[in-house]
Amino acid sequence: MQTVIYLVTILLYIIAILVPLMIGVAYLTLAERKIIGYMQVRLGPNRVNIPLPLINKLRGFGQPLADAVKLMFKEIIIPTNSNRFLFVIAPTLAFAPAIAAWAVIPFSEKWVLSDINVGLLYILAMTSLGVYGIILAGWSSNSKYALLSTLRIAAQVVSYEIAMGFALVGVIMAAGSLNLKEIVLAQNGSLLHWYWLPLLPLFVIYFISGVAETNRSPFDVAEGESEIVAGFHVEYSGMLFAIFFLAEYANMILIAALASTMFLGGWLSPFQGLPYLGALTDRVPGVFWLVSKMSIFLLLYLWFRATFPRYRYDQIMRLGWKIFIPITLVWIVVIGLAVLIKLPPWFN
Repeated sequence: MQTVIYLVTILLYIIAILVPLMIGVAYLTLAERKIIGYMQVRLGPNRVNIPLPLINKLRGFGQPLADAVKLMFKEIIIPTNSNRFLFVIAPTLAFAPAIAAWAVIPFSEKWVLSDINVGLLYILAMTSLGVYGIILAGWSSNSKYALLSTLRIAAQVVSYEIAMGFALVGVIMAAGSLNLKEIVLAQNGSLLHWYWLPLLPLFVIYFISGVAETNRSPFDVAEGESEIVAGFHVEYSGMLFAIFFLAEYANMILIAALASTMFLGGWLSPFQGLPYLGALTDRVPGVFWLVSKMSIFLLLYLWFRATFPRYRYDQIMRLGWKIFIPITLVWIVVIGLAVLIKLPPWFN
């Protein structure tokens, strides 16, 4: 009986994480179209409505639901001479790791699905697996354009995963732990105790590498329409294409959550330690602060797309190998010296 209760509890926790995440993925697509529309002095989606009392005036609010229904009824076309099994399973291989990684993300001090000691290693493993779905999709499509895209994305992901890994090494050295909850608690104290300040170069490099890792503009050469007509998913249609679309936005939310957790104090309040605001904001649920910090990073994702032109491939490689990796290596040495002399107040 206790086993059944435990399994039901875990299932409810998973549902409590997945349902808001899927809603967030759906409405992030709407937010992107509306925010970029405002930046470009146009309206964005403003027709599809949801007939509910509180939101019936928010024109365009039903657009994600309309898109989902449309994609459900579109025909799934499998190219001739493609590897059918890999072609069909590749979108799931790209999407599943982005969802599985949320198992170790702490939403508050007491709310985390799996509080394991090597949570950061688990995150690295999950984020590394997602690229295999994209590579298999391009290879199995029997298309030279899709194959060229997989070659680009494989080199790009390897390049920026090294920089991201070194940035995380700095966080591990500062916190002295691989557990995500302990990393957040190590930043306890005030806004100035968060790792964004002492690890500022690693913080910037981690987020920019995350943008490149998720193939978002201006690093979206794997989906360069002007050269390879949409990239690795050019042969996909219907729900198989929709799963790739969901994977991209789920990875964006995951990178935003990780950056908030490791550099901006996770669920901790930015007013912590202040005489009056600190005590007042202690009553605010930690998940509110985490989502607020994630929203800042997601806005930057959309801002980048509306602002920067797509980089050339050689520029992307040069940035990863000749700039980001050397800076992270130098800063790891600096952090090591700071930890060795126990520099207050940031490092344990």
